[in-house]
This record gives sequence, structure tokens and C-alpha cells, in this order.
Amino acid sequence: MPRLTSRDRGRFGTITALLVAALALSACTSGGSGGNTGGPQSPSVEAPAAVSLSITPAADAKDVNPAAPIVVKADKGTLTDVTVTNTAKNKPVAGSFSADKTTWTTSEPLGYGSTYSITAKGVDNAGKTAEQQGKITTLNPAKQANPNMIPAPNSVAQTGVGVGQPIVFQFTYPVKNKAAVEKQLSVVSNPPQQGGWYWIDDKNVHYRPKEYWQPGTTLKVTAKVYGVDFGNGVYGAEDRNETYKVHDSWIAKADGNTDQMQIFRNGQMVKSMPISLGKDSTPTHVGPHVISFKAQNYTMDSCSYGVCQGDPNWYRSEEHWTARISNDGEFVHENPNSVGAQGSSNVSHGCINLNAENATWFYNNFGLGDVVEVTNSGGPPLPVYDLYGDWSLSWAQWQQGSAVK
Repeated sequence: MPRLTSRDRGRFGTITALLVAALALSACTSGGSGGNTGGPQSPSVEAPAAVSLSITPAADAKDVNPAAPIVVKADKGTLTDVTVTNTAKNKPVAGSFSADKTTWTTSEPLGYGSTYSITAKGVDNAGKTAEQQGKITTLNPAKQANPNMIPAPNSVAQTGVGVGQPIVFQFTYPVKNKAAVEKQLSVVSNPPQQGGWYWIDDKNVHYRPKEYWQPGTTLKVTAKVYGVDFGNGVYGAEDRNETYKVHDSWIAKADGNTDQMQIFRNGQMVKSMPISLGKDSTPTHVGPHVISFKAQNYTMDSCSYGVCQGDPNWYRSEEHWTARISNDGEFVHENPNSVGAQGSSNVSHGCINLNAENATWFYNNFGLGDVVEVTNSGGPPLPVYDLYGDWSLSWAQWQQGSAVK
């Protein structure tokens, strides 16, 4: 074997070192894919779902108005399930999805002073899911005011109302924020007729048209006051939706000069009858009156309007075929004691007296909302606050009574 020179030994060492390095590199990079199979693997991280969910009102919101809906929305995906539950009652709240299932909205109002839990689930286009939860608490009013309606809708459902009938909301607590409440009240007439609201006081607001209602008119009356702040810690207790129908026009025109009352139906005079109005010391109010109550038999007591026993003008009597035309003790009714004066002089305490036949006819033909116009009585105009003194004001004066300017 030939002896290696020192130069040959140096070359051989270099080749050997290169070969070892190549083998080591080959061991670290073996495999057709070129992946690292010789050491520990890093765990893979799945990308989060692209869909994002939002709840309005925001989670943990306090004093939420219960009239405002809960709305859930999905961005970059769709909703698969939404539940809203009254936690105290364990009762679900109804709601519905939009057509594209990107929005869900409650379809019934929430309750006052209640807590609701919300769970929303969604999915993105890749099938990845997401979930969002929340909890809200609604406001708890000190008092709740009901919007009572006059006349009571069920009392006139069969008969309808007369052309002079104002629509009245009588609230069970005073209203401080009148404009806010009035904006939530509406009367839609068909055929359309101009009308407006007038606040008689802090609890009573009336609606009347510029002129008497047209016979056959339908009135759709709405009060969307649930959740409305009335002021002083009072909120609306409920919404109301009612429909009234206006029947034929019945207008009686009572003249203190002629002591006659002419009856008009839909503009045509159908009857005339002798009357006796209030005497000089107790004159009948002048101007339009509206019938608010009827009774075949009724006890009339002047103490009901402040003239009580001991006063020389006090009276208490049983009357028949009565129709109230003001809260000041004025009625159209039978009075056999004044028959001799009917048609010739005014002797009553302010009522319109008729004989038995005419009183019965009047009672059977006139109803709630029908009109009695009094002229030449010597009395003052019926005050606007006297139940239905609405027509004593001009249209310009009436419009000043609105809280919405």
C-alpha cells in the first residue's frame, strides 16, 4: 500500500469531514415532502369563526325601556338560534328572524322591572359556529298610568256614537310630559277629517274634529303609551287600539225665544216639540251640548253640582226618559210638572223639559254623542271643562289646547 504523504492525509481528512456533514444533512431532511419528521410537531390552531354576533341593548344594561325591542344581529354569517327568557318567570319572549336570518327581533313588549337572559347562536359560510350571551334589566316605574277611554268602547259597539262625540283619554295619574304623551295618541278618521287634541287638565285630553263628524265615519283610535315617560316617575301602563263608528247625524236645536226644539236627522228636520228651558235664576247653558249618559229612570239631585239641602235652589226628584247634556245638572227629560209652561216659558232648573210623549221619542232616538244646540237661553256658554263643552270653543281656540306646538 503506498505511503500517504502529509499532503495526501490533509486532503483525505477534508473529504471525510465533507462526507460526514453531507450524511448528517441527509438524515435531517429525509422524506419526499421535505417536512420535518425528525423532531417534535407544533400543535395546529383552528381559525375562529368569521361570524360575529351583537345584542342590543348591550349586555348588563340597566333601566331598559320595555317598549324597545331586543335585537340580535349576525355579521359575516347567519343566526341559527336566539332565545330571550324572563328569568323570574322562566318564560320565553316571542321573536322572529328576518328573511335572510341575519337579524332577530322580539315581537312582544317586555315587562317593567324584569330581567331577561339572551342567548344567540350563529354560523359562518364555512360552517363554524359562534355564541353570544347577555342579560338586561328593564326599568321599574314608581307608578303606571292607564289610558282609559271615554266613551267606553264596549258601551257604543252596537249603537255607534253621534256626530258631536269627542274622543277622550282619561289617564289614571297626572301627565307632566304632555307633548311626549300626545305624540303617541292618534285618531284616524275615514273619510279623513281635520281634528286635534286639547288638554282639559293634567289627566284628560280630548280630540274633536274641526266640524261635527260626518255620519258613517270610522274612527281608529290609538294610544301607544306603554313605556312612555309621563313625568314624575309615572310611565304608561299599556297601549290601546279601539275603533268607533259614527251613526246618523242627530241634532236638536232648542230655542229659548220660541220655546221649541227642532229635531234634525242628517240635516233634515223630522220633528218639533215644545220645551221649557232654565228659568232666569238657573238658565240653561248656551251653545252645543253632547249627550254623555242615558237612563230611563234617574234621581236628580242638585247637590251633585254643589246646590245641596238648605239652599233655596236645592232639589231632589225622580225623573224619567233622561239624557245628560252636561255635568252641571243639565238633562233633556220628561217633566209632567212643567207641561203647562212648555212651549211658552222657561221654568226649569236648567234642564230641557218635555212632555211624556216627546221625552220618550227623544230618548229612543238620541244616543251618546248626539248634539243638543241651545240658543237664546240667557245662560253663559257651556265651559270647555264641563265634560263635553268641547264645542264651545272656536277651532282656533281649540288648537291652542294642544301640547305639541
